[in-house]
Amino acid sequence: MKISIAYPPLENEKGTPLLGQNRQFQWFNSPTYIYPMVPAYAATLLQSKGFSVTWDDGIAEEKTEKEFSRYVKNSDIDLMMIESKTPVIERHWEIIKKYKRLKPDMVIVLVGDHVTAFPDESMESCPVDFVLTGGNYDFLLLNLCENLKESQGALDTGKLEPGIYYREGGKIKNTGPFVLNQDLNSLPMIDRDLTKWYLYSEKNGNYRKLPGTYTMAARDCWHHKCTFCSWTTLYPKYLVRSPEKLLDEIGVLIERYGVKEIMDDSGAFPVGKWLHTFCKGMIERGYHKKVILDCNMRFCALTYEEYQLMRKAGFRFVLFGLESANQKTLDRIAKAEKIEDMVESCKLAKKAGLSPHITIMFGYPWENEAQVRKTVRLGRMLLIKGWAHTLQATVLIPYPGTPLYEECKKNGWLLTERYEDFDQRMPVMKTPVGSERIKEAVQSVYKVAFNPEFLFRRVVGIRSWSDIRFFARAAKQVMGHLLDFQSNK
Repeated sequence: MKISIAYPPLENEKGTPLLGQNRQFQWFNSPTYIYPMVPAYAATLLQSKGFSVTWDDGIAEEKTEKEFSRYVKNSDIDLMMIESKTPVIERHWEIIKKYKRLKPDMVIVLVGDHVTAFPDESMESCPVDFVLTGGNYDFLLLNLCENLKESQGALDTGKLEPGIYYREGGKIKNTGPFVLNQDLNSLPMIDRDLTKWYLYSEKNGNYRKLPGTYTMAARDCWHHKCTFCSWTTLYPKYLVRSPEKLLDEIGVLIERYGVKEIMDDSGAFPVGKWLHTFCKGMIERGYHKKVILDCNMRFCALTYEEYQLMRKAGFRFVLFGLESANQKTLDRIAKAEKIEDMVESCKLAKKAGLSPHITIMFGYPWENEAQVRKTVRLGRMLLIKGWAHTLQATVLIPYPGTPLYEECKKNGWLLTERYEDFDQRMPVMKTPVGSERIKEAVQSVYKVAFNPEFLFRRVVGIRSWSDIRFFARAAKQVMGHLLDFQSNK
């Protein structure tokens, strides 16, 4: 049985789709590729159980739709898994229809946060064979494939794990709500060669040193309550690998692949005893001298001493979600953080020698002009003062399945319900300030890159040729973001 973990090309004048393993979908003018961790685990897990697996990321390999369709038609693939998100789900429905015409007997499986929120919708809208819900679809895919292989055409659905949607007698059925009870430590170490890690090793604005890659210590965020986060649909429960497992993986990445920087893709990196054990392990094994570490973290979760420990262990880039400078907004989206504490936490991380990266969003249905300006000022100030090193500003999108989406439906806030519009190129919610002002706010934050004080701090911070190359890549990313949010788009 031959299985394809696939990302069919999605040609669009807007740019490159940031689809795989990503919490927010965007089309990027400057191509960016994020290593898809859970699909990579799925491929490796299947191969470890004797299945023939191909890694077919037509997006990262920059293939055309015609080239990829020709490949599918001429291949001997028995089952194809596709990860989707809201803005491209309808494109994937059409692709599935096309592939079913090309290869009627090929089984097609859909995964991701959108189909987890609305599984029946995809089953009704296209001839997809299975929808796997929840974030641990690597385990579910193995369960499905083993049962398909064993059944030889007469699938015993009673052996399928919870969370799988399928067809039987012309009707859509399911095995019940997905359950996050799998042991992440039971997963084999990702086969980086099988999953073509090099495709994602350079074109990523987070990396200071190349080549870079990703790991995933946990799924997904130990807070998992933010009302806007699409991955709360996938991971209502926090699951963690052991620090020793991650340390062993990092050792392989250093020695076998020559990786210079690693971004951990956990929604929030583990804290407490886990973090201390991991950091001490990095130092004891000497990895802190060989590789740079980056991660996602929540403000106010760590002390200054813990930030210092992370710096000693090799951490550089730490991503924080600031989201808004208005406390009422933070309370409303369940951030459970105070503005003044968040700013202080950012300053402490910087003081400890880390490079804080902050994310902010515009387009809250309840924020007025004064509140928008307040967020713009705070974002720019943090960068100009050097308390934050880099920043990402985006348009807030209410993804299906999130509490924010339900709030929008209840209050009539949606300007459009066309899924393709949920791509962060335009606001999709009504706001007191209007859509054009929201895009202007995003651009005004990015334009801090031209502020003399900000530029001076960045230039005097250059210490090596790798810093210069990173600075050049960052400048290209900024120009790309400015194009992404042009007011005439």
